[in-house]
Amino acid sequence: MSKVLGDDVTIRLWGVAGLPSDKLSVENGIIMFKSRRWPLMIDPQTQANKFVKNLGKDVETGLDVFKQSEPNLLRGLELAIQFGKWVLLENVGEQLDPALEPILLQQKIKQGSGYIIKLGDKSISYSDTFKLYLTTTLPNPHYSPETQVKISLLNFAITQFGLEEQMLNQLIKLEFPDLQAEKD
Repeated sequence: MSKVLGDDVTIRLWGVAGLPSDKLSVENGIIMFKSRRWPLMIDPQTQANKFVKNLGKDVETGLDVFKQSEPNLLRGLELAIQFGKWVLLENVGEQLDPALEPILLQQKIKQGSGYIIKLGDKSISYSDTFKLYLTTTLPNPHYSPETQVKISLLNFAITQFGLEEQMLNQLIKLEFPDLQAEKD
């Protein structure tokens, strides 16, 4: 997948931003950015969470981080959609808030030269730079089929092979920093 859909420079930038360099993580990163649906990442070790936060620092419009239980979540999402910010929704449970459905389904409506999206009874202008990332720390969540068709479900849990690759990369960084600098 990384040879066909991936770009070596972009993948390397992801590595600098904190994406683990094992094959599964790189493939998950490609799916995150190439898929039409918003990604929901199973992330018990919080690697994907840190990766998105690091990438969000470099985004011109910025990154907003919310938890699903926050009372101001919908207001924050409205502002992020209008201004084209990235949103990281952390600690999502097995049930998603029904108010998120128009965003998850990307129910944009063409109006004039742009798009709007209806959240509840409000119509909000939709910026193309808006991105939504969802993470859960549950190690083995069970999402209903209705939820799974709305999102791209990615598993960022560390596998034994992935852990071996990550440890090897850490060893190279410590023992051979000149070799790592050349690779970067």
